[in-house]
Amino acid sequence: MLKTLKILFIEDDSIEVMKFNRVLSQLELNHQIIEANNGEDALTLLKEKENLPHIIILDLNMPKLNGIEFLTILKNDSLLKYIPAIILTTSSNFKDLKECYKIGIAGYILKPLKYEDYVSKIRKLLDYWSCNELISE
Repeated sequence: MLKTLKILFIEDDSIEVMKFNRVLSQLELNHQIIEANNGEDALTLLKEKENLPHIIILDLNMPKLNGIEFLTILKNDSLLKYIPAIILTTSSNFKDLKECYKIGIAGYILKPLKYEDYVSKIRKLLDYWSCNELISE
């Protein structure tokens, strides 16, 4: 049985946010989406430790606090480090990929150019995490 996820989606591009939400609607997925425009805003949301997301999906290239800086802070927190973080980015830079896995991400997904490919990747990503045994406390 698939569970409904609480997803923290960190993305500074409003078109990407609309696209992500459109895909969830199109796939008829009723996950709860919490949006943050950058890493700083996301950390502010995560300070409310009683209402943590099941997973975090984030872009790497963001203002104020980029994805790698955010991940470094996240993975150094004794409670937050257990939240799976998945990168959803246009960066195919191997150095970024390697650094993210070194920090401790759960996945790295390149944003495809074709909308149909994007829908397919998001469906697979969310199907996986919806049936995964996540830490709930």
